[in-house]
Amino acid sequence: MGVGVDDRGGEAAGFYGWELNLAGLGLETLHESLATLPDFTTVTTLDLSGNKLTTLPDTIGNLTNLTELDLSNNQLTVLPGTIGNLTELIKLLLYENKLTTLPGTIENLTNLDWLNLANNKLTTLPGTIGNLTNLTGLNLDRNKLAALPDTIGNLTNLTTLRLKGNRLTTLPGTIGNLTELTELNLPNNKLATLPGTIGNLTNLTELYLDGNKLAALPDTIGNLTNLTTLILYGNQLTVLPDTIGNLTHLTELNLSGNQLTVLPDTIGNLTHLTRLNLNGNQLTVLPDTIGNLTNLTALRLNGNRLTALPDTIGNLTELEELSWMTR
Repeated sequence: MGVGVDDRGGEAAGFYGWELNLAGLGLETLHESLATLPDFTTVTTLDLSGNKLTTLPDTIGNLTNLTELDLSNNQLTVLPGTIGNLTELIKLLLYENKLTTLPGTIENLTNLDWLNLANNKLTTLPGTIGNLTNLTGLNLDRNKLAALPDTIGNLTNLTTLRLKGNRLTTLPGTIGNLTELTELNLPNNKLATLPGTIGNLTNLTELYLDGNKLAALPDTIGNLTNLTTLILYGNQLTVLPDTIGNLTHLTELNLSGNQLTVLPDTIGNLTHLTRLNLNGNQLTVLPDTIGNLTNLTALRLNGNRLTALPDTIGNLTELEELSWMTR
């Protein structure tokens, strides 16, 4: 099904003020003349989500008053270079498509606040992504990215960066420039190390690193003193840095499925913890300082090599769940 000059989808689609809703109509094409009509060029919000579009006409670039464009849940494999003409865009939703690359003209969308590219097939990002310095949210979950350009560090207004389910083996040191980040989501990649500059992200409250190949954490992890959630399950950690004890605002720490043999005594500094998951490690003993974690409600120790627990475990009077089954 295509849409042309005289076909606007009947009652299911129409103008609402300056908004045009063409979502979920099964559209396979947009006629080039559509975006040249005076009525259309004044639209500020265009919803084309949930169709079957594989391409967009170059004339999409005529809609220069757009502030929101939703192209999610289509079958787009490429974007026209004219997308870069939409310089008033604040929100661009492209998740659930089949994009393998982005046009270099993406650099022109300098007013973008939110860009969602999740669930595509992107293998690289253009260096020009770094021009989008007004972005506060960038979602790149479930693509095929093996690396990030150094220019990612130019996005200094980002508060949320999501990269779950890619193929990242390293992060650029410039990631440390993103000092406004509060959420960094990196699960299910192939990260073996973290740059020391991650310690610059002192506004982070949530850090998700599960399902990677981390064998160690940099000491600078201890600089992230605003963290409340740190998820590290399914890595290859054998030790934790003593600086982990600086993360005194943590309420949830998940270290399950690693190779930890000991915990640092400084773990006892994490007195705000309510949930601590240590399942599936190789711990033979817990430090006495575990008894300092008096706000714990859940402590999981299954699948370790513990033969006894320290007497100080009795201090954990708020515990509602204590699981301990040895290997």
